[in-house]
Amino acid sequence: MMEMTAEAELASPEAIAKYQPVIGLEVHVQLATETKIFCGCPTSFGAPPNSNVCPVCLALPGALPVLSKRAVELAIRAALSLHCRVNPVSVFARKNYFYPDSPKGYQISQYDQPLAQHGYLDIQVNGATKRIGVTRVHMEDDAGKSVHEGFRDSGTYSYVDLNRCGMPLIEIVSEPDMRSADEAHAYLNELKQVIQFVESSTCDMEKGHLRCDANVSVMLRGAEKFGTRAEVKNLNSFRFLKQAVDYEIARQVAIVEGGGTIRQETRLFNSDQGITVSMRSKENAHDYRYFPEPDLVPLRIGQAWLDGISSTLPELPQEKRARLVGEYGLREIDAQILTSTRALSDYYERVSAASGDPKMSANWVMGDLLGALKGDDIAISPVSAAQLGELIALVKKGDISGKLAKEIFPKMFESGQGAAFIMERDGLKQISDSGALDKIVDEVLAANPKQVEQYRSGKTAVAGFLVGQVMKASRGQANPNTVGDLIKQRLG
Repeated sequence: MMEMTAEAELASPEAIAKYQPVIGLEVHVQLATETKIFCGCPTSFGAPPNSNVCPVCLALPGALPVLSKRAVELAIRAALSLHCRVNPVSVFARKNYFYPDSPKGYQISQYDQPLAQHGYLDIQVNGATKRIGVTRVHMEDDAGKSVHEGFRDSGTYSYVDLNRCGMPLIEIVSEPDMRSADEAHAYLNELKQVIQFVESSTCDMEKGHLRCDANVSVMLRGAEKFGTRAEVKNLNSFRFLKQAVDYEIARQVAIVEGGGTIRQETRLFNSDQGITVSMRSKENAHDYRYFPEPDLVPLRIGQAWLDGISSTLPELPQEKRARLVGEYGLREIDAQILTSTRALSDYYERVSAASGDPKMSANWVMGDLLGALKGDDIAISPVSAAQLGELIALVKKGDISGKLAKEIFPKMFESGQGAAFIMERDGLKQISDSGALDKIVDEVLAANPKQVEQYRSGKTAVAGFLVGQVMKASRGQANPNTVGDLIKQRLG
């Protein structure tokens, strides 16, 4: 029976400081296939309840599973991106337990012979790099979904939607190498980026494509033996992961400090109250009565198939960040932003290639473009990478001023047209002819006698202010270099 109240006492920061948290994560990722792992039913999200099902999903008598080759390929891509060793032979097993939304009464998973093992993932926390071990990556199918509605006259209604039954999953199990909620947060964030980069999954947490279980224990600092762990299930956001881990650390320390004993159990995170609550005692492997799945032969992965998949992997986020800093001279924080998704990093690189200026391109992508998108996907940007690169190249060559470019860009974003077309259409070409600028320069000098006197008295830095006034008067169309020369000529 689920415990619906939390422990009243949490440990103080002083007490928590005496203990070392030990954290490991089990991350479930839905693979980006068009069909389920053992049948041809679609994996589309948002379909009417119980519409994407078949005899295999429903575990009807005589229905046999057939493994999806595409699911295996995507799982291998994920495993290789985590530096795992992909085993030449892996075996599917039945994991027996009762779920009300699982028609089979068991899950098809992998046990002692998983797809891949012994990998790692490097994370950055507080400016330092730490390596987190990846114990294993194994394949499995998902259960259905229970939907509970509020109280009515006759009580609570529960419904079962079996559309999720058979969804293709990989479970990525880390070593217990994390020592804080911040490290767990950084690990999950880096893992999500890597999986997205190799396109094994969209990792859309709102659609259940990425879910996380956290195993948390505490021990006195300096101790060698880990404490008893509790598992917090089904954390579906980065914020909830951090809150749940921090709460669980404080809860366990309070129990130990009070002379109590930590129970090995499964807990759930109540996001409304910010607490974890007991769900059930924690099962061990023997409780699931694993045995080889009799309806599936062992999965054999030949070296040629493995090499073919490996050759298609893209540059991973950590490698790309290092290259953007080393080759392009970007700041680390800018490289992190630009590699937050593969689509954004690819877009930036195309802009940089077209403009010839990586740093200016980074500023435009992170500032003007992302600001205009307001959180929307880069894929729907009305301004192509080639168009933005063209605009930046015009600024770099001095054909237009930065101020004029800032006026042109919103028109590009609104219309989807290139800079040259908009400049021609709206008469926004840069004015470089000194004869055309003489009048504007004279008017600006006449309107700013104080600054003119300062310049003539030796404070030549004020020329920047005067150039800015001319640029403003010309709506950014004046060539700033020509304007500067004219001002120097006028003021001697």
